[in-house]
Amino acid sequence: MFSPFRHDDLKEMLDSNKDSLKLEAMKRIVAMIARGKNASDLFPAVVKNVACKNIEVKKLVYVYLVRYAEEQQDLALLSISTFQRGLKDPNQLIRASALRVLSSIRVTIIVPIMMLAIKEAASDMSPYVRKTAAHAIPKLYSLDPEQKDQLIEVIEKLLADKTTLVAGSVVMAFEEVCPERIDLIHKNYRKLCNLLIDVEEWGQVVIINMLTRYARTQFLNPNINESLLEEGGGADKTFYGSDEDEDEDEEEKEKKAEAAAMAKRKPYVMDPDHRLLLRNTKPLLQSRNAAVVMAVAQLYFHLAPKAEVGVIAKALVRLLRSHSEVQYVVLQNVATMTIKRRGMFEPYLKSFYIRSTDPTQIKILKLEVLTNLANETNISTILREFQTYIKSMDKDFVAATIQAIGRCATNIGEVRDTCLNGLVQLLSNRDELVVAESVVVIKKLLQMQPEKHSDIIKHMAKLTDNIQVPMARASILWLIGEYCEHVPKIAPDVLRKMAKSFTNEEDIVKLQILNLAAKLYLTNSKQTKLLTQYVLNLAKYDQNYDIRDRARFIRQLIVPTEKSGALSKYAKKLFLALKPAPVLESPFKDRDHFQLGSLSHLLNAKAGGYQELPDWPESAPDPSVRNVEVFALLERVTTLTSVPEWTKCSSREKRKEKKVEKPFYSDSEGESGPTESADSESDSASGSESGSEGSGSASESEESGGVSVSEEEEEEEEEEKKTKKRELKKAVQESESEQSSEEEDRKHERKMKQQKSDSESESDEEEESESESSQSESDDSESEAEVRKKKKAAESKPPSKPAKKETTKEKKEMSLLDLDDFEPAPSPQVTPVNNLFSNSLVTDLEGLSLSEAVLLPATIAPSSALKSYELLHRITGEGLSVEYCFSRQPFSPDANMVAVQMQFTNSSASDTKSLHMEDVKLQSGMRVKEFPEIELLPAGETATAVMGIDFCDSTQAANFQLCTHTRKFFVSIQPPVGELMRPVFLTENEFKKEQGQLMGMNEITEKLTLDAKCRNEHAIVQRVTTAANLSRVPCGSDKECSPPVPPPEHPVHRFAGRTVTSGSLVLVTVATREEGAAQLTINCEKMVIGTMLVKDILLALTQ
Repeated sequence: MFSPFRHDDLKEMLDSNKDSLKLEAMKRIVAMIARGKNASDLFPAVVKNVACKNIEVKKLVYVYLVRYAEEQQDLALLSISTFQRGLKDPNQLIRASALRVLSSIRVTIIVPIMMLAIKEAASDMSPYVRKTAAHAIPKLYSLDPEQKDQLIEVIEKLLADKTTLVAGSVVMAFEEVCPERIDLIHKNYRKLCNLLIDVEEWGQVVIINMLTRYARTQFLNPNINESLLEEGGGADKTFYGSDEDEDEDEEEKEKKAEAAAMAKRKPYVMDPDHRLLLRNTKPLLQSRNAAVVMAVAQLYFHLAPKAEVGVIAKALVRLLRSHSEVQYVVLQNVATMTIKRRGMFEPYLKSFYIRSTDPTQIKILKLEVLTNLANETNISTILREFQTYIKSMDKDFVAATIQAIGRCATNIGEVRDTCLNGLVQLLSNRDELVVAESVVVIKKLLQMQPEKHSDIIKHMAKLTDNIQVPMARASILWLIGEYCEHVPKIAPDVLRKMAKSFTNEEDIVKLQILNLAAKLYLTNSKQTKLLTQYVLNLAKYDQNYDIRDRARFIRQLIVPTEKSGALSKYAKKLFLALKPAPVLESPFKDRDHFQLGSLSHLLNAKAGGYQELPDWPESAPDPSVRNVEVFALLERVTTLTSVPEWTKCSSREKRKEKKVEKPFYSDSEGESGPTESADSESDSASGSESGSEGSGSASESEESGGVSVSEEEEEEEEEEKKTKKRELKKAVQESESEQSSEEEDRKHERKMKQQKSDSESESDEEEESESESSQSESDDSESEAEVRKKKKAAESKPPSKPAKKETTKEKKEMSLLDLDDFEPAPSPQVTPVNNLFSNSLVTDLEGLSLSEAVLLPATIAPSSALKSYELLHRITGEGLSVEYCFSRQPFSPDANMVAVQMQFTNSSASDTKSLHMEDVKLQSGMRVKEFPEIELLPAGETATAVMGIDFCDSTQAANFQLCTHTRKFFVSIQPPVGELMRPVFLTENEFKKEQGQLMGMNEITEKLTLDAKCRNEHAIVQRVTTAANLSRVPCGSDKECSPPVPPPEHPVHRFAGRTVTSGSLVLVTVATREEGAAQLTINCEKMVIGTMLVKDILLALTQ
């Protein structure tokens, strides 16, 4: 009762003339949103204040609009001209908020306006607005992927931005829109490496992941020489080992020479840019954000030389002190790393010991790591640790520990007997689960050396009386059967006991009893012949068809009759063949092909949007693509010529600064200065010390040579520049005495450039270090050169194109309210959707249906005649005709799929074979479960099959090829909108409550006149349920009315359902009036489905 009044109070405050009241109201509304309360009914009152003069109110209004613009799109569209004005606001926060709201209105009709807004914001003076523009890019891309090329241009522009605020956001946009365009990164690579340390944390994660992929395509594998050295070492050994024969000696000498040649091959020298990346990410291992540490760790694991990867171990162990969720992700990655780089984590073995307070999944991951780290030196401490774990109360953990002991025993031969004895002791444990797991592991270990351990097999045979866990009983029986010659006296007795209890055993145990009987019959038929026949007879009448089949199969093989074929001769070979011992491997063995730290690695399955980690290139791509400085210097020279006024008006101090800056820039900047490359190369030499000393010295000499050459080149370049400057000054003086018209043109250009330089100098103030400012200067001149190039290009183009551009600009700037598609709202109340949106807008919206898979219990579909559709005509199908209908039954393999029943009729004279589906072509998000292949369809016969299609709540067709043994036919299944839903049972009160939450844009109302045959209740219900798979909502008495009401003269029929894929509610109301008039109302979370359903139900009721 209280909440509506409070909302009225807020509405009054928002309508008042006082800014203080408005501000108070907005604060309370934003606080409501923060607490998770629904404030959507205040939207009309809030949106009026978007043009408020008070900046504080305006900010809060925009915060509210960002939250609700997607839900109330019709009202948000009405105030779109205000948002466009907000993009020009002097306050940067307002400009950014306006862009954020604009990009939250997900309607295709405003794509051009959004595009224009993003382009303007990308060149805004405020880095905060540029950051918001970067955030808006993926939103626009998901709304209209056709804008990709234009968006890439904006991304390219923003990638050149020098502020740390923008870097992370634009790389995120790059990853979403065009991750394959690595060429956009070349010029910005060094800048991103240098800015990395100052970017905000989540930006760091995105940039590091992108740079990992970039480095894998641009640099050589730093561990490539290890394999060459190993080959060389192998050749040496064979050479020294064979002194017997002279010919062999000669061959070995040749081999050695080859190996030496391989070692002499150009030694690996790390690219300075590769070193730059490793050096600049290393400090981030101390970040307080676990995601950043994890990102750097995966970068080092995938990119660093083996000798340097160890630095990440300490940082990852530090993360194990944080929350259990973080521990889970870190341990998953550590488990993968320990398989390839075990030595890295050995010093931290105790950090992986298990605490009693750890959750089960973390205990199991720590066990995995301990098992991977086990070797001859530490196995005794690890096994002692395992012994205490077995006493735990956590049964899953105990089972995992026993499996870990088994894995240690298989990997380290020295402790195999110790582990076996330990596991045998566990067989006398009180806990049945411990015994059962031990039996399963012992079975695997005994397969390695069965002849040594017949006493263990005897001991396990005795356990069949006590152990009841099916898997363990089956394992014991398998062992006794497999090694029955080691226990010839005990095996028949075990079979006797098992024959007694055969009928009460689980299926898995029964199968092993049959196997045991067959093996004993073949090795000891005197004692076991009758027993075997008895067991086979019991199995013959078992309820499970697997057991009946196995009994029939074994009888034919081991009891030869006249009918039995040639196989019975080989029965012994079949049953008593040597089985290879199972290999106990880590479940993390093959996970490292996924990038560490990614969701795909965590799930061990490729997640949506995952970018594969590229393989290292065979030969290094050209490193000069990352050079920026050469262009910067040339541009600096050109700016001296074209802008002589700057040099005149700038004070002497500024000139001095410029003089100082040049040598400083070329020496210290890591972009292409020779000292930088020398440092980094010497670093790389020290980093790869694992190589031979000879190769190290060779690389050093090469480096020193490289430095001297680059210094000479630089001196020459500087001389050339000086001469060029002199010539240019002369040229400038001469050109000053030229015509006045050129002079004016030049002045105009200068003004433009000065404005640009002013804006850029402002952004330079935000730079944090001197090196960054020097870098920014070169970037400034570069961007000016770009402007010039663009101008030249524009001049050279034919004049027809600019005219076109102007017209499109006018169109874009025009307010949405001027478009013909929008009719003015008839009253100040909330307008229903159909008044506001025209058909064209609806069709624009059709592609927007996003789905979240929600599993619901299947409800009973109403019985109505199912309409069938033709998939393949018999003439087109050469005698094969196919019809399909939507069966409206739940599709059991996948609840999110629509069941499609297909009927195949073979009208031809010949049989049709192997009917199946191929080459399924679907829109993104759609899935298909193919029908099982029909091997034979005789002439004149019909067959039915059921397939499942997840249409993703859209009416887009599923296209595929229907194939027989001779022909392929292209066919497509397109669902009517009514088949995209399943019925759901609601009471009348529930229906009204849900309907109340789906008002505004989610409600569509149409008036209609019912068909003459469709005036009674039965006809209306039948027609609606035929048009859409909905269930009838039973009418309850209206308890709201205080006097009792007689049954209404004009009843209201209600129907409810949910969409199959996302489970969005669909509510249909048919309210009858006098003389066959009626009103149809549809409330649906998905507007597109609602709009299409209105048309279908209107047709059904009026025809």
